[in-house]
Amino acid sequence: PPPFTGVWMGDSKLCAIGVHCGNHITSHGLALNCCTDLSWFEHIVPCGLEGKGVTSLSRELGQHVAVSQVLEPFLDSFQEVFDCTLVSSEDPG
Repeated sequence: PPPFTGVWMGDSKLCAIGVHCGNHITSHGLALNCCTDLSWFEHIVPCGLEGKGVTSLSRELGQHVAVSQVLEPFLDSFQEVFDCTLVSSEDPG
């Protein structure tokens, strides 16, 4: 929910998105919770947001969702939305 970044399911964050700038270097990334052990989040205030929770695709869909199931459709959607071609460091050449 605005003004919070990420992907939310109600009051629970499903995907964190972040950017870090320092020493003339910018890094960015995201963390999509597929089948994460959510019990670890009981010991912290995730993303510093009091009263907000964390969820996963597995919890929301009521079935185990492995990263391997999500990776290809996620990357395909990323390329479509950002009109780009992703190149893996594992690709030859």
